[in-house]
Amino acid sequence: MNKIGKYLLNTSILGLSALALVACSSSDNQKTNSDTVKVGILQYMEHDSLSAARKGFEAELAENGYKAGEKITLDYQNAQGDQANLQTISEQLVGNNDVILAIATPAAQSLANISTDTPVLFTAVTDPISADLVRSIKEPGGMLTGTSDQAPIDKQIELLGQAVPKAKTVGILYTTSERNSEVQVEEAKPLLEKAGYKVMTKGISNTNEVQDAVTSLMKSVDAVFVPTDNTVASTMTMIGELSLQYKVPVIGGSTDMVDDGGLLTYGTNYEALGRQTAKIAIRIMEGADPAKTAVEYPESVDLHVNETMAKKLGIDTSSLSVSK
Repeated sequence: MNKIGKYLLNTSILGLSALALVACSSSDNQKTNSDTVKVGILQYMEHDSLSAARKGFEAELAENGYKAGEKITLDYQNAQGDQANLQTISEQLVGNNDVILAIATPAAQSLANISTDTPVLFTAVTDPISADLVRSIKEPGGMLTGTSDQAPIDKQIELLGQAVPKAKTVGILYTTSERNSEVQVEEAKPLLEKAGYKVMTKGISNTNEVQDAVTSLMKSVDAVFVPTDNTVASTMTMIGELSLQYKVPVIGGSTDMVDDGGLLTYGTNYEALGRQTAKIAIRIMEGADPAKTAVEYPESVDLHVNETMAKKLGIDTSSLSVSK
């Protein structure tokens, strides 16, 4: 064999050896990367209840060995209440993550319309069945499962009667485009009527309509009921100011809504709900089938009173109690 032949042969052997080393290195890297679970988070909009659920979710994961930057990577996105953002972000998250958390019904619905084989955990969803997220509570039947934030509306109405015993007319404020809100209105209205109240409903489509809608209601009612509505929740500070101006108390759907301007609720603790969702997520990441992993209802529901609002409204809340 001449010198050129020997050179080509040696070069080929070296090249093959290099390729083998690269292949091994690539295989090792893939193995290392596969040990890190990519978790995407899609939050519908910014307000205290949804943020509390997210923080609870992240904290529970970390406390169970799934700390961001170590065993998992977190990709948090906020759609800021915009439908176009939901669509775009959903597509990105589904393509880049192993598991996704959807916070609030619109976020879960957006991901459900895109994801086919990526498990999606949802939280802060009132009625996952009517929102077409699952087939049933016990057996979701697809790639979605998680937690509902449904609080006992009958208990909230019971507390309303104790706090405002002379109330005759109750207003309901809700967002017409949020299915989670519609479900609660459909439940609350007949319960209020059964309790003897005249009911006035006012639907809004965005935050710009809240002030006029609330003002109109408060001129005609003795109390206002607001469900766990994302759009309404983001404007609770303003609603609280109107509540004081018109001396009309607001029964909130969640503890955070009460803190921001409501009077009271018997509602879901969203930080605890996020933690509850994380426990389901861990089971999914460790091999559980989402289709057979039951949706869960809140484990932590509390009587929550805004004492500052109560004092300013002249309402005595010292004897409030919830029947069993």
